[in-house]
Formats: sequence, C-alpha cells, structure tokens
Amino acid sequence: MISRLVSFEHPLEIKPGMVFALETFWPSKDGWSAARIEEEIVVTATGHEVITKFPAEKLMVAGAHYHTVDGPLPTTREHESVPSQHVKEMIASSAKAEQLSAKS
Repeated sequence: MISRLVSFEHPLEIKPGMVFALETFWPSKDGWSAARIEEEIVVTATGHEVITKFPAEKLMVAGAHYHTVDGPLPTTREHESVPSQHVKEMIASSAKAEQLSAKS
C-alpha cells in the first residue's frame, strides 16, 4: 500500500512493470458510507496503461445496480483498449520469473 500517511517516511520507487490498484475514496454525507472505485494500471516506461475492465469512468451510483448519466451501466467496458505489445511482454516476463522462483 502506498499512502501519504507513510510514503514520505518510507518512499517506494515506482518502476515499469509494476501493477497497481488505484483506489479512490468518496465519503457520503452520513459520515459512514463511502464509494471506493478502483482502477488497475500497469506502469510503463512512458507512463501507464489502464487494465481495468469495469467501466468505472461513467459510474455515478454504486449498489445492486449501477447508474450513469446515460442510464443503467453494463458491468463490462464496451470499448476496451488493447494492451500494448510492451505490456504483454512485461506480463509474460513476470509470469516466467514467478514460475522460476516457485521451482526454487
């Protein structure tokens, strides 16, 4: 977890190939409830790529049903970006490294 509560005292270098779930916190007026919306990203040499499949960019209200400014929201993105070749290679390399480390 990277948080402003501890990151200044315990910094972490963010490098290409790292994958993060960025979670926002949006408290409700009742002081108890909140919305937590995650976007999963992979860090690249030039920035990042979003790899989340849920269409959170249009989400307004979460619960049993999801609603947007356009009406009910499907639970999968209609227009999903295709991962770049570089991201595919990083994923394959990471999977190979994990298999080798599991055998050790």
